[in-house]
Amino acid sequence: MSEKTLTRMDLSEAVFREVGLSRNESAQLVESVLQHVSDALASGETVKISSFGTFSIRDKTARIGRNPKTGDEVPISPRRVLTFRPSHLMKDRVAAGSHG
Repeated sequence: MSEKTLTRMDLSEAVFREVGLSRNESAQLVESVLQHVSDALASGETVKISSFGTFSIRDKTARIGRNPKTGDEVPISPRRVLTFRPSHLMKDRVAAGSHG
């Protein structure tokens, strides 16, 4: 497993190479897409990208947790969490590795 990380810069470079927009327009396009996804999630919407996966928000209720070191009970406050559920296609691609 390589430790390579795909960044915003990598995405805009790919758009630049593959779509033919200028570097600046490519960066703006990537930024715009990420902003739309972020805004939708922040306002509680689900973001579904076909053959990629679904990002959704879950509200977790308050509960009592336990400190694994000490065994002490600790209250965990209610919070919103972001979840990602990959599509079957994405699961299959990841399972197959870069050969798929």
